[in-house]
Amino acid sequence: MSTETLKRTPLFDLHVANQGKMVPFAGYEMPVQYPLGVKGEHLHTRDKAGLFDVSHMGQLTLTGKKADQFLETLVPVDVIDLPVGKQRYAVFTNENGGILDDLMITRYEQYLYLVVNAACKEQDIAHIQAHLPDDVTLERLVDRALIAIQGPEAVTALQRLVPEVANMVFMDSLHLDIDGITCFISRSGYTGEDGFEISIPEKDAEKVTRLLLDQPEVELTGLGARDSLRLESGLCLYGHDINENTTPIEGGLIWAISKCRRTGGERAGGFIGHAHVLHQIDTKDVSTRRVGLIGNSRAPVREGAELVNEQDEVIGRVTSGTFGPTIGSPIAMALINSGFAKMDTEVYAVVRGKKLAMTVSKMPFVEQRYHRG
Repeated sequence: MSTETLKRTPLFDLHVANQGKMVPFAGYEMPVQYPLGVKGEHLHTRDKAGLFDVSHMGQLTLTGKKADQFLETLVPVDVIDLPVGKQRYAVFTNENGGILDDLMITRYEQYLYLVVNAACKEQDIAHIQAHLPDDVTLERLVDRALIAIQGPEAVTALQRLVPEVANMVFMDSLHLDIDGITCFISRSGYTGEDGFEISIPEKDAEKVTRLLLDQPEVELTGLGARDSLRLESGLCLYGHDINENTTPIEGGLIWAISKCRRTGGERAGGFIGHAHVLHQIDTKDVSTRRVGLIGNSRAPVREGAELVNEQDEVIGRVTSGTFGPTIGSPIAMALINSGFAKMDTEVYAVVRGKKLAMTVSKMPFVEQRYHRG
């Protein structure tokens, strides 16, 4: 993809001014790293606070008295009972129970606020519109930026500007002002650390971001560290670890099927592909599962590597892989035959014709540190 066809987020000039290395990503020019480097940014986020530009994500609202009932026809989570000011993880499913995308849903007083993945946002919008009833309105928020501040000292930095955030807990979401600018602030993120995601009017995005960068705990952080942080924390990436051919059960996301939407629940089924998904839950008949792997050597294993057993039979493939800076070891996620998904099973990744031993491990690889109060 040529740079002429790429979009730029409202923070593009700030990235360039801070020597961000810009690369094509999901149709945008995005910073993969800054002079501190991927490892330095990763460790800084684990120790203090990293600031990420995630403005390429899609921000949407659904308005209407029955917006929550409508959304439950597309996702298998409990939207109807989601309290005002709370956020919930969800997935869109297809007719076969596969995952079309994963997303975050927040209920505010007047609407549901959705954040969808950058690479999927056009198809997500088309998917919603294809099923949209007359009494529900979909709006695309094209004039808002989105940033994330993540790490154990994120709250220390942000509360100097917004004291109210100190009282928020994981998955809280509020409309709060930063220097007179009304933002949507949620205590959430995708690094496994405590932190916040902040939706900002586009015209004010650089001002708010610079206010945060003025805090001594905060460093700009790029896509490279974002990927290694989420992988260490056992968080799947759409299009890699889960996709339209992966059901929530196969993808290790059974917790994203609310109890009220399962067999025997108050609102069982009712979402696209529910028959296949609920059958997998009820029968445990799943041939493939997402697992974590830890390398038995120092060599990292990358996405796409085949996994084999001792007899060299292909049993799966690596979907994400890197050297974990925090854990100090190669780590990976994989989709693997269920018979090999048991903890401590040894399998082999084929890298340049060599078999590298890896052990099936529990995830997250690094303890998640969300602030739950």
